[in-house]
Amino acid sequence: MDKTYVPKGQLEQKWVLVDANDQILGRLATQIAAILLGKNKPTYTPGVNLGDFVVVVNAGNIQVTGNRMAEKTYYSHSNYPGGLKATGLRDQLNRHPDRVIRAAVWGMLPHNKMGRQLIKKLKVYGGAEHPHEAQNPQPVA
Repeated sequence: MDKTYVPKGQLEQKWVLVDANDQILGRLATQIAAILLGKNKPTYTPGVNLGDFVVVVNAGNIQVTGNRMAEKTYYSHSNYPGGLKATGLRDQLNRHPDRVIRAAVWGMLPHNKMGRQLIKKLKVYGGAEHPHEAQNPQPVA
């Protein structure tokens, strides 16, 4: 029986820059989720937070396949009777493009304490500028 590898010591977490310009939403979200989980590293261990920080720029310029731009709907509820609100993908991209990518990535992360830690490492910006130049994010390969 092989023993489970558990990384010890200081875990190195890098900063990765992802340009979402003309990328397909689902394919981009899977790449981001894999980086956040640390699946791109040889020391990947399930249940251990080994992932990198991800900075996504140009979130407003993503593409979707098929007729999703007209048909996809995001729902939110205020927890009051009659408080269900629906927003289409096109409106969400115009108002809050960061929420579109965040929702897609959150759907691909575990919905537990670890997933909530991982989603905090995702920084999404609608334009090309971001305030994380001091961390020197490296473009994803």
